Amino acid sequence: MLNRKLLDSPPRGKNPSAKPHTKSAPPPQAPKHVDAMPNQPPSSDGIFPRPSRSTNRPHPSPTASSPLSSARHAPPSLPPAHSATDMSLRSHSSGSKNLIPVIAAAAGGFAGLVLVVGIYLWRSSEITDETSWSTGLSGQLQKAFVTGIPSLKKAELETACEDFSNIIGPSSFGKIYKGTLSNGIEIAVISLPVTSAKGWSRNLERQFRKKIETLSKVNHKNFVNLIGYCEEKKPFTRMLVFEYAPNGSLFEHLHIREAEHLDWGMRLRVMMGMAYCLEHMHQLTPPRTHKNLNSSSVNLSEDYAAKISDFCVWNEITGSHIRPIGMETLGPSSATPESNVYSFGLLLLEMMTGRVPRSLENDSLESWVSGFLRGQQRLEALVDPILRHFNREQLEKISEVIRKCLHPDRKQRLTMRDVTARLKGITGIDRAQASPRLSPLWWAELEIRSVNAE
Repeated sequence: MLNRKLLDSPPRGKNPSAKPHTKSAPPPQAPKHVDAMPNQPPSSDGIFPRPSRSTNRPHPSPTASSPLSSARHAPPSLPPAHSATDMSLRSHSSGSKNLIPVIAAAAGGFAGLVLVVGIYLWRSSEITDETSWSTGLSGQLQKAFVTGIPSLKKAELETACEDFSNIIGPSSFGKIYKGTLSNGIEIAVISLPVTSAKGWSRNLERQFRKKIETLSKVNHKNFVNLIGYCEEKKPFTRMLVFEYAPNGSLFEHLHIREAEHLDWGMRLRVMMGMAYCLEHMHQLTPPRTHKNLNSSSVNLSEDYAAKISDFCVWNEITGSHIRPIGMETLGPSSATPESNVYSFGLLLLEMMTGRVPRSLENDSLESWVSGFLRGQQRLEALVDPILRHFNREQLEKISEVIRKCLHPDRKQRLTMRDVTARLKGITGIDRAQASPRLSPLWWAELEIRSVNAE
């Protein structure tokens, strides 16, 4: 047994892996009932040197070794294996390093998207600011902004007004052109006296739109209705498009010899048309008043129906004050329903007498009829000499309405509702009879409906 152990052990100081110079006898076979012990270096207990790193890793021990062999030959120590935690940390570290470029790319893409969206929104707001004063829309009569008033292009109006050569009324608030749209509607175009954006401001733009909204709310057959507007940036343009009344103003027919004179029946119809329109304006919420009601602001349609016009656009936009004619000029400049009633009474006096309210040669109309206003004189003595035939009973009743309209105390005056009711009882002319038979506004509404239907 000892001899066998000595034979199995290599000489001291020799490398066990080195080949011996002499061939040794093979070791005897182990008993069959014991598994053969594999050739493996002993453990590093100081007896055998530590195997070099080049030595192959030993094979695993048999699953069923004898207790004796297990006790005598302990398995060699293995190099420290990496724990699952270390592997997880290394894997996580490696994965984190791989995710850094992905996260950076995603963050860069998101930042780029935010930048693009921001630029788009900024440009959109900039475009909105630039185009807030130029809402040109395509089409002859188109859908408009909140008021429902359609927008017309300047090129269309230029064609309709013959290159803006057909001027029918230059005034302090701009030029008035006559035009005809392609569908046959005759129009009156007011161009505001501003040709550059430098002379315009946000406040003026706000007043311009307010005027459009105010005019659009009237919408009466005896009113020169607003049927469109034009606002463009290049060239800078602000225009209002109204119905056109082809028979001129009431002033022309009362005081100009060349114009056709109005007989008694025609004057009563004009009177009722004005009354119905003013009553309608005062019944709106809030009430609408006319700031310069006189015979020049009353136009006549093709069949001589009254159409009250409100062309004092520029004066209102810029804040210029227009005082109504008559004794009310001593009061505040802003028009009220009571001041409109006073102006209407003066209009009736002008229609009955044929006298100009103001002239350099004669006294004012109120002074001239002062005896009548005090009840000391009958209106029949002051009637227009051109009126060869008139109804004296109607004239007498109308004169009573005139006195109540011109009462010095505005609280004692009639309302337009009362005035209209009394005059209708005198003349028997209802709303339909006082209205124009054909209104350009009706054609405009039909045109808009046809465009919407398409």
